[in-house]
Amino acid sequence: MADNIRKFRRAAGLSQEGLADESGLSVGVVRKIEQGGDARVETLHALARGLGVTTSALFVTEAPQPVVGDEANRRYLVELRKALMPPIGLAAPLTDPGEAGDLSLLRREIADSDTLYQADRYGSVAKRLPKLLRSTEATVSLAEGEEREPAMTVRAHALLLAGKYLTQVRQYDMAYYALSEGIRLARETGQRLTTATGVVGMCWLLLRQDRFDESEHLAVVTAEEMEPRISSASPGHLAVWGELWLRVASSTVRNNRPDAVAEARRMAGTAASALGRQFYDFGKSWGNFGPVTAELKVVEDMSVAGDARGVLGRADEGLLSRKAIRSLGEPGANGWGRHRLDIAKAHVTLGSHQDAMAELKQLRHTSGEWLKHQPMARYVMSDLLTTRKRTLTQDMRDMASHLGVSS
Repeated sequence: MADNIRKFRRAAGLSQEGLADESGLSVGVVRKIEQGGDARVETLHALARGLGVTTSALFVTEAPQPVVGDEANRRYLVELRKALMPPIGLAAPLTDPGEAGDLSLLRREIADSDTLYQADRYGSVAKRLPKLLRSTEATVSLAEGEEREPAMTVRAHALLLAGKYLTQVRQYDMAYYALSEGIRLARETGQRLTTATGVVGMCWLLLRQDRFDESEHLAVVTAEEMEPRISSASPGHLAVWGELWLRVASSTVRNNRPDAVAEARRMAGTAASALGRQFYDFGKSWGNFGPVTAELKVVEDMSVAGDARGVLGRADEGLLSRKAIRSLGEPGANGWGRHRLDIAKAHVTLGSHQDAMAELKQLRHTSGEWLKHQPMARYVMSDLLTTRKRTLTQDMRDMASHLGVSS
């Protein structure tokens, strides 16, 4: 990557100082990266903007760094891994079969598990999923005739929930398997809305892996195939279509393609306006979508672009005011949490450390488990520790410990 960035810089006729100026970075950061140092993806976004290329153009295939510290996660998720990805032999998977269940009870179990996920009860979700996956698999294997299609649909929902959870906790290989299997089953049964819901999740996974081009392409193709008749479309159809355009926008803003971002946000806004308020129904939408969510993502674009003043100027105003949220409905907890992290990041950028800490403390109070899984939270805390000139407060030391950031 160092050689790649140097090549683009020289092709643009820029010195290291010139690239730093165009990117809004320090010369030291540019020099460090060109000498082979590591960089956050948001730093690469800034470099791409300065060079006038897509972020993806900077990525190259290299030998990965050693994976350190994942041993505990392998042990914690062993039962889920066994249920989701059993060993395959010559004849059949070598695993203990689950017990088939009643479809109505399985639907209730999936709904309850999703409620736990929304409440950041990740430990409870992890414990429930192995039995749920085995049971839905056994139910499909025994179902015949008219019972087979609804059994496959329930199995698809269980797999999509597993994919959502695993993406959130950054177990990406397992998440890909769960999502791809869920999409396949939904497609086989002709459940287009469930299939598209899985695609929204797949696009999120690709974004998390910095696969911006692929995420955008998948979302665009699916959105075009799912384009609704606005006047008669169901809320679920509008929500999934809007979520797909949100994925397009999130991919393109990170890939330094501002024109594509504007069009994608416009399409998402159209879906949100047609809905009129927030909507969430797992299986018919990936997350909580509506006018508030669409506005949250506009502010997120500003954060990705490094516009700290723009973030603070738009936060808690208009569609994000308390009055509007009471009228339009609450956004999803994860989306709202990400928004408050954008605000915390803006405060740190502008030197308002106490305001940033207030945001982090509130998030720890409401979504403490979710917060620990957010690299953005660690970046904000690391930047705060690096830039603060005065002695750290006890709150700052406690937050650093909670997030696993060295103080």
